[in-house]
Amino acid sequence: MFFEMRVKLSENPNYLNLLENGRLKDIVKEAKKHLAGCNLCPRACNINRKEKLGFCGASDKIVVSSYGPHFGEETVLVGNRGSGTIFFGYCNMRCVFCQNWELSFYGEGKVITNEELANIMLLIQNSYNCHNINLVTPTHFVPNILEALYIAAHKGLKLPLVYNCGGYEKMQTLQLLDGVIDIYMPDFKYYNAMRGKKYSKVKDYPEKVKLALKEMDRQVGGLKTDENGIAYRGLIIRHLVIPGGIQDTKDILTFIKEELSPDCLVNLLDQYHPAHKAFECEEISKALSTREFKEAYLFAKSLGLRLAE
Repeated sequence: MFFEMRVKLSENPNYLNLLENGRLKDIVKEAKKHLAGCNLCPRACNINRKEKLGFCGASDKIVVSSYGPHFGEETVLVGNRGSGTIFFGYCNMRCVFCQNWELSFYGEGKVITNEELANIMLLIQNSYNCHNINLVTPTHFVPNILEALYIAAHKGLKLPLVYNCGGYEKMQTLQLLDGVIDIYMPDFKYYNAMRGKKYSKVKDYPEKVKLALKEMDRQVGGLKTDENGIAYRGLIIRHLVIPGGIQDTKDILTFIKEELSPDCLVNLLDQYHPAHKAFECEEISKALSTREFKEAYLFAKSLGLRLAE
């Protein structure tokens, strides 16, 4: 069984330590090299994003679709003041059932500067008074986010950073973020590679997500909360149960149990519904049944996983 750690929060977010010792500036400089030859995600397009667009569709300019307090996230992130979400345009995956397809496929949103992103972070902290900065689908904009963070931290930003991603991450990028990110919140969508290729146009998803989760776990460990039950460091894993995929779900949950810290938080999601292009795949063109989710939930409980409320 897991040991749920709750302490009085006294330590700074990771990135403030890097700011103090001067390393954050070097990390920003290293990350910005990818804008001239982008290999931020496993697709490794290696293109100059100032001149061309890679698979994700993003240029060297950041696109923000929306931002503000979000009360639909995990309880440990929301608290009573909300999670300060920033939704970015574009994505390195192409999930046929994506509920935010306007953002992920077509980059709906506003092109802004890195300085403007820094101001959004400060607004979330100082005006909205949220518990954290929740970066939603951030992978392809890591250089921009890091520069914005550098600017915002100099102006007093001190909220924990949440890296809210699809799980298709590159080891080198995660290693660049070591000591920057406080809370990792990846999806673990598929254990079967054929499902990843069919539903998200990613041929090597299981291989990459397993490596990514192990690296995230190495960096931040199991989820830790303060005396009020608000997360400030650690790993949260989301898994959306998909119709007809119960064995895939069981394999994913078994991997988490056997390979990751026992106190990482697992959020088993039951809200699947056929959105966007899901109707093109007959087996997932229907809502998730209560029976399927119950089977998944009971299996997770039998493993003794720490499940989100």
